[in-house]
Amino acid sequence: MYNFMGRQCPPNTAPYTIRPGDTFFALAQRFNTTVPALIAANPTVNPNFLQVGQVICIPGQVTPAPCPGGNLYTIRPGDTLFAISRRFNVSLDDLLDANPGIDPNMLMVGQRICIPVGEPGECPENTQPYTIRAGDTFFSIAQRFNVSLEALIAANPDVNPDALLVGQVICIPRPGPPVTCPPNSRQYTIRSGDTLFALANRFNTTVDAILQINPGIDPNALRVGQIICIPTAEPPDECPANTRPYTIRSGDTLFALANRFNTTVEAIVDANPGIDPNNLQIGQVICIPTTEPPDECPANARPYTIRSGDTFFSIARRFNTTVNALRRLNPGVDPNNLQIGQVICVPRRTSEDNND
Repeated sequence: MYNFMGRQCPPNTAPYTIRPGDTFFALAQRFNTTVPALIAANPTVNPNFLQVGQVICIPGQVTPAPCPGGNLYTIRPGDTLFAISRRFNVSLDDLLDANPGIDPNMLMVGQRICIPVGEPGECPENTQPYTIRAGDTFFSIAQRFNVSLEALIAANPDVNPDALLVGQVICIPRPGPPVTCPPNSRQYTIRSGDTLFALANRFNTTVDAILQINPGIDPNALRVGQIICIPTAEPPDECPANTRPYTIRSGDTLFALANRFNTTVEAIVDANPGIDPNNLQIGQVICIPTTEPPDECPANARPYTIRSGDTFFSIARRFNTTVNALRRLNPGVDPNNLQIGQVICVPRRTSEDNND
């Protein structure tokens, strides 16, 4: 035990005299230790009131004999060999063998021990070995190799993602061959929890239709990251009279389309039997009802072109008629969605026919 100017330091530590600007954080970095280790070695020292000339104890670098095939680990507060063995997925016996002379009941904060890294087993099919480097995390590795985090975890069931060791070997899923989907289908990457039944419901198709365009797929063994083909709604062979084809774009909804094309959601659904309003697909072709101006107004009516601000109520007042009369003259016109430039029929005035 050191005795330096009356300051006794415990075994495996060395005295140090505080200099201007010193902090426990800076000292921990300079001497390759940790702040908790410094605090543990100096229980009577207030880290927030260090005095120039004050003597403290610096934990020494208690490093085990060379650590072949393993990695050094610095003991933290609360560590036990049992907890360390579970964290790094090694047996307690292997941990003791890698650290001869260690006292499992006398671990010191700041003490360094050797964590053995087992020989990597053979990586399964469609995966490749990868050696962990400093700073690696499962998230960064998944991004680097363009695989999902779920797929990486599934390929390494015995690896603790929160306790990776430099030099540890894990298995990286290889991207499969590019999937070419047939016409009227699209690629989809399997996510955690996906089933063919759930996918069929989500994409308005059937399990049989998905199986038909994915020969060889095992519906009971879907893999996270696996790419399959999902059928999309086929475009109509021909749009019926008074409708026109429209290709769905990003952000489209039937409500937005009804407003844009001066029609109703119900009219679009009627023109597209089997369409799922809640699952429109980009590139899907549907039929949009068109509003045709009346071919000819009845003898007691004349055409009128909708202007800004017009409503059936204001038009009825202007032409001394009723909203119901306007409805009867203009079946198929939505009074709540009049468009500037739209032509409707209005009753002729009995006294005179003013040009409105």
